[in-house]
Amino acid sequence: MTAIGNPMVRMVMAVGRKRIALPGLTGVPPLQVVHRNELHRVLHDRAHADGVVIEHGKRLVDVRETGSGITARFADGSTATGDVLIGADGIRSAVRALIDPDAVGPKFTGLLGFEAVARHEVEVEPGTMTFAFGRGGYYLYWPEPGGGTWWGVNLPQQRPMSLTEARAVPPADWMRTLRAAYADDDPGRELMLTSREDELQVVGSLHIMPPVRHWHRGRMVLVGDAAHAPSNSSGQGASLAIESAVQLARCLRDLPDIPSAFAAYERLRRGRVEAVAARAAKINRTKAPGPMARALMPVLMPMLMRIAMNPEKTLGPEQRYVIDWDAPVTTAAR
Repeated sequence: MTAIGNPMVRMVMAVGRKRIALPGLTGVPPLQVVHRNELHRVLHDRAHADGVVIEHGKRLVDVRETGSGITARFADGSTATGDVLIGADGIRSAVRALIDPDAVGPKFTGLLGFEAVARHEVEVEPGTMTFAFGRGGYYLYWPEPGGGTWWGVNLPQQRPMSLTEARAVPPADWMRTLRAAYADDDPGRELMLTSREDELQVVGSLHIMPPVRHWHRGRMVLVGDAAHAPSNSSGQGASLAIESAVQLARCLRDLPDIPSAFAAYERLRRGRVEAVAARAAKINRTKAPGPMARALMPVLMPMLMRIAMNPEKTLGPEQRYVIDWDAPVTTAAR
């Protein structure tokens, strides 16, 4: 992933014109920012090279289990059979509903996401990620290696919109909304003004998954956002999904039967992913502070950084986490 990543070596919080350096961990490699489309491309190409068959346009409607396997049935009448069915199908998972028809669904965070690359060059050192609290909403940005500034926005929103609904709105309309929201911010104003409408990526309404009661049943199991989607405030969604896929693979490799493998997988993952989701939920509440809170933030933030911000406590569990692929998994895995 480092081949397609942009390393971030420092983090800065911005409130108005005030910039506050955020403490970080020592002895860990820099975080790597990877664009979604590049991540998808790399994963797709690796799967294809390993002989994995990828089919598009399939909608799962039912499953049938036997003592030796499970068959998935799709809306077009086709079927597929395997040893297990892994539901890596996102926050609106069809597999989750098959495992537990009463399962909870995603919870709207009150935020709408956008991203693009602006032509405006911010005056910060390469490898600096800035988290900015603007008058109209939260945004973050960093210099792109090829020039320009990548930015992402979490704009407060009254009601959720599906991705299809959000992308049905003309990009020019969204850009007008964004430019109005960040007109009084520096560098938010210039970032919006120098971004092209046809390059705007509409991420859609941002959701978080409350704790999912059942991660597996029979030969079905959940991975990634289907089981544990933190809000994007965590910066950990894709990482957690990949971690879970690796841990599930280890459990299926090392344990003698499917029930014990699925149980060990859940024990290895549930506590970690729910802790990350809880932290991200707290961050969401700070992304659109009111006038009074915003006025006090420049005064309170340095004190908060000195007293309350313990990098080892807040960032250590996420960034120092390492999976030993070669270590055998046991039924007592924790």
